Amino acid sequence: MSSPFAGILPAVVTTLDDEERFTPAPFERLLDSFYRQGCHGVYVCGQTGEGLLQSPAQRKQVAEVAVRASPKEKTVIIHVGAQSTRETIDLARHASSIGATAVSSLPPCGRYSFAEVKEFYAELASAAGIPVFVYYFPDMYPQVSGFDQLFQLLEIPNVAGVKFTNFNLYELSLCASAGKTVFNGHDEVMTAGLLMGARGGIGTFYNLVPDLLVRIWNLTREGKWDEAMPVQTRLNALIRLVLRYPMMPAIKEILNWRGIAAGPCIAPRRNLTPEQKIALRGDLASAGLGEWLATPIAL
Repeated sequence: MSSPFAGILPAVVTTLDDEERFTPAPFERLLDSFYRQGCHGVYVCGQTGEGLLQSPAQRKQVAEVAVRASPKEKTVIIHVGAQSTRETIDLARHASSIGATAVSSLPPCGRYSFAEVKEFYAELASAAGIPVFVYYFPDMYPQVSGFDQLFQLLEIPNVAGVKFTNFNLYELSLCASAGKTVFNGHDEVMTAGLLMGARGGIGTFYNLVPDLLVRIWNLTREGKWDEAMPVQTRLNALIRLVLRYPMMPAIKEILNWRGIAAGPCIAPRRNLTPEQKIALRGDLASAGLGEWLATPIAL
């Protein structure tokens, strides 16, 4: 790929011990498994990576390990969003200093006006030192809502594109048609997002089945859309099943079962109960998805 901003980037989970401290070794094993299966990079410390629940010092540690453990040709985007502009810029400058490819940020959480949010992104883009990606997720962060507001953010100098987590793929297509770099954010519509102009995808379920996402990417690049859709359907069967449970604890539990010590989620998020763990294993087996329990992560 001529641009570093394309392809399959797992929104990697942050592996933790029982005290919610970062554990580098299993994190490096997880990244290695992604690269062995053809992923083009990683997205670090976002929603899936529980970045907003970690201290700035720990987030910097995770970022450093992600960059160090990634081959030079791979794309490493660090999510640096924080409650204050000052902390966000500090995390962004750190990401730049360690060799990250780009940074990304959700809007600041709270009842801020769009003018305040736009100023937040403008200051981040000016200070970061590397390209910035807006994280557009209006269902959870309605401070940015609708194409007109999103496009204003994409026009800010040094904003390279958007992680587009919304099911309105018409708006995704408008961004792409305007020449903006778009990463599809909802795993359930990855194939459709690529069809509508996304240059790649960033998602949570990539942690479990990166091979399926890489397969979708390769097939769509070859124009084999009819072959990509059955792969998407298989991915969606897994998504639909896992979403019967609290998503993040379920993702981490499956990684634990597959030999990656992902550890617990960060409180106040609860982990699965023993009963939920038994039910999840049974549901996966009953749905014919049991191989994702029995097969260790490829290393």
